[in-house]
Amino acid sequence: MPTVSVDKEDLWERLGQKFTSEEFDKLCFEFGIELDEDTTEEVEANIKKGLPAERPQLKIEIPANRYDLLCIEGISRALRVFLGKGKAPQYRLVYPPGGEAALITTTIAPETQKVRPFFAAAVLRNVKFTQRSYDSFIELQDKLHQNICRKRQLVAIGTHDLDTITPPFRYEARPPKDIKFVPLNKDKSYTAEELITVYESDRHIGKYLHIIRDSPVYPIIYDAKDRVLSWPPIINSEHSKISLNTRNIYIDVTATDLTKINIVVNIIATMFSEYCEEPFTIEPVKVVYPDGKVVLTPDISGRATEAHTSYINSCTGLSLSSPEAKELLEKMSLPTEISSTNPDELLVKVPPTRPDILHECDIMEDAAIAYGFNNLPDTFPATSTVAQPLAISKLSDTIRHEWAFAGWVEVLPLILCSHEENFEWLNVKDDNETAVKIGNPKTLEFQVVRTSLLPGLLKTVRENRSHALPIRIFETSDVVFKDRKRERQARNVRHAGAVWCNKTAGFEVVHGLLDRAMQMLEVPLIHSADKNAPTGYYIKERTDATFFPGRAATIFYRPPPPKPSGALQTIKSVLSSSSDLEIGKLGILHPEVLEKFEIGYPCSALEFSLEPFKQKMPAMWTNDD
Repeated sequence: MPTVSVDKEDLWERLGQKFTSEEFDKLCFEFGIELDEDTTEEVEANIKKGLPAERPQLKIEIPANRYDLLCIEGISRALRVFLGKGKAPQYRLVYPPGGEAALITTTIAPETQKVRPFFAAAVLRNVKFTQRSYDSFIELQDKLHQNICRKRQLVAIGTHDLDTITPPFRYEARPPKDIKFVPLNKDKSYTAEELITVYESDRHIGKYLHIIRDSPVYPIIYDAKDRVLSWPPIINSEHSKISLNTRNIYIDVTATDLTKINIVVNIIATMFSEYCEEPFTIEPVKVVYPDGKVVLTPDISGRATEAHTSYINSCTGLSLSSPEAKELLEKMSLPTEISSTNPDELLVKVPPTRPDILHECDIMEDAAIAYGFNNLPDTFPATSTVAQPLAISKLSDTIRHEWAFAGWVEVLPLILCSHEENFEWLNVKDDNETAVKIGNPKTLEFQVVRTSLLPGLLKTVRENRSHALPIRIFETSDVVFKDRKRERQARNVRHAGAVWCNKTAGFEVVHGLLDRAMQMLEVPLIHSADKNAPTGYYIKERTDATFFPGRAATIFYRPPPPKPSGALQTIKSVLSSSSDLEIGKLGILHPEVLEKFEIGYPCSALEFSLEPFKQKMPAMWTNDD
């Protein structure tokens, strides 16, 4: 969950009451958030030592979908209403003196559809910032960028001093070489091509370059005098930079997602409209799309929805009346009226700050929070059920138990690994059609989703070299492969793998471990040339760069023939007898592989897929049909 730091004294002032750390912790719990840390003691200790100290901070964890609580303004408003010290503010759109015709206009060029097609904006007039409210304004943008905006990939926010720029504005997309301006905190102009190079080494901005780097055109916002306001989602211009003395603010929001852009512009405009000369008023902006469609943003009208007292009671075990349910919802900043035609129906006005309200169950949850989770009656479920395991999970547990009984130690390495570990270190070539790769990875250790259990097992051996030999470890977990036929373009496959490390290679040890697994699965060992055997497994020598030459084998599995339901099915099963499946491999690892993983002793490894055995499992092991 996101953590928000707020000034302690500032929050007490807004709430009109001081709390002890324990009292505020209890209040947070009742409201559905959590006090993570109170830095008062740390600040006092620094002051006693004569060290510089900031004002005491409260670090509060909030739900990931409560974007209205990402700043002190939203937290204090919600808690004041919860404590009964005020009502939820009514946000209003206010037109300039010339009416709708005098609204600021932003025109969107058709080329923006190639990169970031959606645009929204808002204006805050006659704002009066203090240093702390200004800092909160900047911090809210950062919090939104890191959460709902998905690090600016979906949405990017820009804020500008409206008095330094001239409307109407234009949102365009141009080739990088045609864009030139002075970026924020710089004193000379650069082209967009040059800025890509300049910011590559920048810790803060460099991590956003990948979003548009490969695009043929870059989004850019101009004013009427062709001055650049912003280069979304990278950086604003120095010319329109806001400061503590800024009085009129133009907020621009660009996005690839229409729903999220509306949420973001609503949150940032409503949260800081309280600093306007007329609090909680916002001036809308007219946005003209390439097809001529005109939209006024932000849309802070909220929306009407219905809930039912009977539904709230059935979910919470309470016996609330409709007036009581109405009171609870208003305590959570949800204005509510009781329907004149149906006393059980509650007409709820969802404010623009609450995009987390999607369904009647969300309203029920807020009513339960307002009532107090600890006050809800304890009841037993009306029905008693037993969970049914997935066949693959039960199969994995069977293998895990048997290998553990055999004296092997289970390990749980990370699913992500580096590209080198997954390919080069195993002497495997990357065909670019197998592994799912991470876009813009933060570290070299997490570049791909593993396609084999071996990298994790070998890294575990490397980190435990000080342990007494032999080292016997195993893992049963998923690997991931690209699959163009799937909706998500990838599929998970459950594998079982093991590594033996000792002064001798121990091929026979991992071979025995395979035999034990097959014995538990009731799969007999057969000869590869025995075509009459209905089912079974066998191994065949293979050439594999991961293993020592002549010391590797492929594991084959012959699935049992399907049970025919009639004469026609019998003929079909004979004519279309399934071929033997290659399910895995085992062998002595190549010295080059061991050297790359920094392992000084010979190792043998085993890895095979468990997927073909799901249907072979005895009925007593699972409830699957």
